[in-house]
Amino acid sequence: MPSRFHHLYLRLAGIPIEHDLAPYVQGLQAVDAAAARLEDATDADLRTRALRTRDEARAGRPLDDLLPEVFAVGREASHRLLGLRPFDVQIAAGIALHAGRLAQLATGEGKTLVAVLPAILDALTGRGVHIFTANDYLAERDAGWMGPLYRFFGLEPAFVAQGLPRDARRRAYAADVTYLTAKEAGFDFLRDHTATNAADLVQRPFHYVLVDEADFILIDEARVPLVIAGAAPDLGVNQAALAQVVRQLARDVDFAADEYQRTVVLTEAGFQHADRLLGVTLSAPDQHLLLSALHVALHAEVLLRRDRDYIVRDGRIELVDEFTGRVAENRRWPHGIQAAVEAKEGVAVRPEGRILGSIPVQHFVRLYPRVAGMTATAVPAAEEFHAFFGLTTVVFPPNRPCRRDDEDDVVFTHRAAKEAALIAEIAAAHADGRPVLVGTASVAESETLAAALAARGVAGEVLNARHDAREAAIVAARRGLVVELHGAGHVVAQSPAPGAEIDPGNTCVLTLGRNPS
Repeated sequence: MPSRFHHLYLRLAGIPIEHDLAPYVQGLQAVDAAAARLEDATDADLRTRALRTRDEARAGRPLDDLLPEVFAVGREASHRLLGLRPFDVQIAAGIALHAGRLAQLATGEGKTLVAVLPAILDALTGRGVHIFTANDYLAERDAGWMGPLYRFFGLEPAFVAQGLPRDARRRAYAADVTYLTAKEAGFDFLRDHTATNAADLVQRPFHYVLVDEADFILIDEARVPLVIAGAAPDLGVNQAALAQVVRQLARDVDFAADEYQRTVVLTEAGFQHADRLLGVTLSAPDQHLLLSALHVALHAEVLLRRDRDYIVRDGRIELVDEFTGRVAENRRWPHGIQAAVEAKEGVAVRPEGRILGSIPVQHFVRLYPRVAGMTATAVPAAEEFHAFFGLTTVVFPPNRPCRRDDEDDVVFTHRAAKEAALIAEIAAAHADGRPVLVGTASVAESETLAAALAARGVAGEVLNARHDAREAAIVAARRGLVVELHGAGHVVAQSPAPGAEIDPGNTCVLTLGRNPS
């Protein structure tokens, strides 16, 4: 545990991290005192108490006064309804969330359950609580899983996911607790602000949002603003012809490219070559649109790679999120890049759109009067959380000592040596009957690794953007192993048969490189 001198240094330096858990331990003691009165309560008695707290909250009683009773009743009800009794550290973290803090809880500490009690408390007023999850699957799962506990307090849970009709969305937002992704909430906000009829609105005024995987949602994914677009006039550019032209241009002769700066520039020879191929003079003032489109086509040809930046599926270009490795639903590149990639891959070129509304995720989240969050890795971004959202990070210890061994990085002189050592390590762990999960930087890298492992007789599953719809089913089939790894591709190699019990403490997790998130 950090020393008192460390705490003093954090305060003097203005670093928004709390290691002193005394205020939350006091809250826990108040919850325990309230729970002592519930030991002999029947289910009916417990339900009566739960509904009474809702009535008192809506009559104006301060939520801080109701916290001990709500958390005590909620803990007991969770045990009876779900078979899950929140640990002391989970109760303390829930108290911090109600206080508008960012709780750092290690992976596997049960953040899904931690969120429920503060969500119940803040939903008692009837003003609605939103819980942001990392994806639609988790939103639907958690709303269903925790639903009995919410209903015990007379509250209605719901979820919002992609493809949900407008009327169903409106009902979900009208619920007491709504699980959804930040993107779904943000896009609905933008659509509401472009609506011309009040009957088309789906959201109500914001009250309180609780963000799970806060570093991923509020920092990593928030680098890309939320944008909605409408139809735009056709500019009359022949994308297919430009795709043919740029394929005939030679690197370092006709153009210079910098992969790290993500730039590509035509040389003088390249201008002349393109003029001959197109039969025009690109430097002429009336050809500025064609010149811009040629640069975009060259960018698509040289800098954007299939199975790294995007995949081709069902005749469409689907972007791969650089942080999650999953398909970014309904995301398109702007400024003609999407059309250029579609022409490059020979799929149907869809019409360009024009921006109707846009908002950065950070600005959107700050529209909520009350914000709280959870993550396993809050400390490295604590100053960002405080600067953007006014969130102070509170570090909670694990309920039990961590069994994970974090090994040092191993550095190789060249890629072939790294890959050979990785395959040997995976094969050895696989032979010992250990479950193995490997993180890769791209879709192509995950599939190349899987093929190399298959050649060594190591069976496995590939989880990447090409198979994102199957991911939950694949992981669920491997009982006992629950691992979330942000990256462009994963390879799961396991010796036990699907459905067999696995010791999570025996799991081997490897990556081919450092993940920027």
